[in-house]
Amino acid sequence: MERLRSHRDFVAVLRRRRKVSGDDVVVHYLMPDDMPDGGAGDASRHVGLAVSKAVGNAVVRNTVKRRFRVLAQRYEDELPERCSVVLRAKPSAAHASFASLDAQMAQLFRAVRRKTAR
Repeated sequence: MERLRSHRDFVAVLRRRRKVSGDDVVVHYLMPDDMPDGGAGDASRHVGLAVSKAVGNAVVRNTVKRRFRVLAQRYEDELPERCSVVLRAKPSAAHASFASLDAQMAQLFRAVRRKTAR
């Protein structure tokens, strides 16, 4: 799984408004069919993290990001091929247990696969 790095890539995913959400996480996703060029790029999955200052101070935000990275890597196979995803943390993610985030991430990634399979 590769990281989304540029602002343009984040905006492309967020602009499509395709999302699934849980108690502490919102997953915005973009499939190659939704891209203007038809997704002619590489065949890997891309993930970006959006953790705002509303979540907490820098220590808390970095903890949430580390947890999201581990969980995204753990459930990466649940996502369809060539999918771009932005994981957005809600402020409640700062106080959520790792087990809770784990369950939410598994459920949300499965929901993305289910919605894109149609």
